[in-house]
Amino acid sequence: MLTLQQIKEDPELIIRRLAVKGFDGKQPIEEILRLDEQRRQMQLSNDNIAAELNKAAAQIGALMKQGKKDEAEQAKARVAELKDEQKGYADKLAQAEAKIREILLSVPNIPCEMVPEGKTAADNVVEKTGGPMPNLGEDALCHWDLCKKYDIIDFDLGVKITGAGFPVYKGKGARLQRALIQFFLDQAGEAGYLEIQPPYVVNEASGYGTGQLPDKEGQMYFVNEDGLYLIPTAEVPVTNIYRDVILSQDQLPIKNCAYSACFRREAGSYGKDVRGLNRLHQFDKVEIVRIEKPENSYAALEEMKDHVQGLLEKLGLPWHILRLCGGDMSFTSAITFDFEVFSAAQKRWLEVSSVSNFETYQANRLKCRYRGDDKKTRLCHTLNGSALALPRIMAALLENNQTPEGIIVPECLRRYTGFDIIN
Repeated sequence: MLTLQQIKEDPELIIRRLAVKGFDGKQPIEEILRLDEQRRQMQLSNDNIAAELNKAAAQIGALMKQGKKDEAEQAKARVAELKDEQKGYADKLAQAEAKIREILLSVPNIPCEMVPEGKTAADNVVEKTGGPMPNLGEDALCHWDLCKKYDIIDFDLGVKITGAGFPVYKGKGARLQRALIQFFLDQAGEAGYLEIQPPYVVNEASGYGTGQLPDKEGQMYFVNEDGLYLIPTAEVPVTNIYRDVILSQDQLPIKNCAYSACFRREAGSYGKDVRGLNRLHQFDKVEIVRIEKPENSYAALEEMKDHVQGLLEKLGLPWHILRLCGGDMSFTSAITFDFEVFSAAQKRWLEVSSVSNFETYQANRLKCRYRGDDKKTRLCHTLNGSALALPRIMAALLENNQTPEGIIVPECLRRYTGFDIIN
């Protein structure tokens, strides 16, 4: 969440930048400032009472030594009154602080200056394009037909067992899926990311820490009896490793990667965009997470983008990078770059990765800090990215590499699959 210091330094700037995300920040920002001033005045009164209490306590001792018991009793009565007043201020302070936090949690991160204005995905900016564009014949099959033809992913069986959006991978489809996971993890390891195997469920504090709560509560699967949430991405448990942690600056940067299954309700999704592997309730993904000093985070962001681009180039897929406009960004992000691959049979671009810098927004929620040379603690910057999400990668690989003889497996995956063609 935004810090009070950010808001107090330049509230008008905060309001203007929030507008780039389509968020009207005037009322909540003004309310936060009003409550903070109220809190400050109450704290001042509370401090004055504490000083008077200390003075009265000293007077009582002196009066008792002088034998002035009546005056001492009067002083004791005044101390009791002051303690009641102090408790009242403490309660009001707690209420004001809770209200400020509540409002802060409802305010999204401000986009950085590099974020273009715009309301929808149509306003995103294409930054870079690469990869060979396949030239398939008119009889090219979409991946859901290829999955059925070669019996490698069964969507109907998933519906029988669970419901729509939970496919069953079979035979060479399961091995290709596992090959992609291992390839992505190995590539992350070679790039210096420490692998983490996180839990697949998290508590409420973790959801608040990375910003899934309260913003995306309706999109998460909730285990009511235990008060736990199924993770929508490994970003949540991995980043929360550093919740309530003060790092030494020589521990930075921290680079973690993790494979996990991901669970998303995808409420409101419908139509052609959800067919086959295009949009699932359960899917696999390898995530990269970084904890950085603020002055290094944008260089780290470029490194992460280069890493994802390198994966797509090794897979031989056509790709482009989008710089998201304010209206298409997530609640928590300061800047996001989406990677999309071209699905040749569907003739459309499919998002396979988002790489984001959250600056101090998550770190403030997490209380993730580092101690500098001057011994002062400062908030870290957090970043994460998909490297990569599997379903649409799988869809593009199947469609783009289809031939009359079968589906050709990219060379970089063959040592993991043990085969070079699906037929």
